[in-house]
Amino acid sequence: MQYVIAGGRALIADGSLVDADIAIADGRIADIDGSTMVTGRRWQATDLLIMPGMIDLHGDAFERQLMPRPGVRFSDELALLETDRQLLANGITTAYHGLTYSWEPGLRDAETARRFVGGLKDMRPRLACDTRLHLRFETFNLDAVDEVIGWIEAGLVDLLAFNDHTDDIAAKINDRQKLAAYAARTGLSGDEISNMLQQTKARAAEVPAAVRRLAAAARARSLPMASHDDMNPAMRAAYMDLGCRICEFPLDRETARAALETGGITILGAPNVVRGGSHAARLGGREAVAEGLCSVLTSDYYYPALMNAAFTLVNLGVADLGSAWRLVSTNAADAVGLTDRGRIAVGQRADLLLVDWQEGRLPRLVATFVNGDAVFTADNPLSMIA
Repeated sequence: MQYVIAGGRALIADGSLVDADIAIADGRIADIDGSTMVTGRRWQATDLLIMPGMIDLHGDAFERQLMPRPGVRFSDELALLETDRQLLANGITTAYHGLTYSWEPGLRDAETARRFVGGLKDMRPRLACDTRLHLRFETFNLDAVDEVIGWIEAGLVDLLAFNDHTDDIAAKINDRQKLAAYAARTGLSGDEISNMLQQTKARAAEVPAAVRRLAAAARARSLPMASHDDMNPAMRAAYMDLGCRICEFPLDRETARAALETGGITILGAPNVVRGGSHAARLGGREAVAEGLCSVLTSDYYYPALMNAAFTLVNLGVADLGSAWRLVSTNAADAVGLTDRGRIAVGQRADLLLVDWQEGRLPRLVATFVNGDAVFTADNPLSMIA
């Protein structure tokens, strides 16, 4: 299939906006200056920005499609199809679903993880967004280590992250309101959760060896790895020694700076930027970007935040458009070794967005293209085609 996206202003690889007629052929960008003759449709992008598609390395909002209310489940097939629509309508063209595999029962248990991993593999041909698996492995989930190594060796995992939420769960147990919500998600009583947590924590001495085994399996396949919620520079250094270059949601400036100084990559949440601060009272996204401490933004728990975070940074004068957009496209692609996307350049995948934006306002997504296919249009597509 060949066509041209004509009359827009494209954000090209060097971060500048240029008038462009972008030629698309066989899912790739063939030209950006109109010099290549391409037959077929012309998508009119007059007064619109043409942006690289966004790459979301950490998004777990799909859990709300799986369990929209505590204890109320829907099928993985329905959840993945609905999530696919949400991703495309928010300009996300490559998505790493953050599946948490934990020792806990309920939404994040073994049965859910196994079903989701198998279901995602089967569903991928039906999903328009390039959908991948970010396996968020709870480090105390010791009985699942061999199983996860098998998934890694079978090529089912695209990004491996090490998580430890045992302290967070302990805090919920001591908060009656939070405990009620958490108990509903797991299907356990408060006493049952407390007993399970105590038994889990008793195996702490086994965790370091399990993490080393998983990291070795990931390195053998050149699988990108991340550590989650690093609390201090020493914790970051320990994970870096295992080959985990990605530092997700560092607790503070010192930890983020330590990650970058040792060749790491820092990830923060786009909702943090849009809201003006972390909901967990941690490192602020706007401040981190301004201080050069953030490499990549992710949707985290809210898909609409990703695009809006980039434009929020521009509207506030924290970053120019090129720098802000690299946080959701180029830098994200580079972080996980995706060399074929994340920038508008000849030969790249035609993962593109048409965006209506006026300075000082939030953007409106007009169209999403994935691998050259128009997969979402907010307006009547016939009015855009010549």
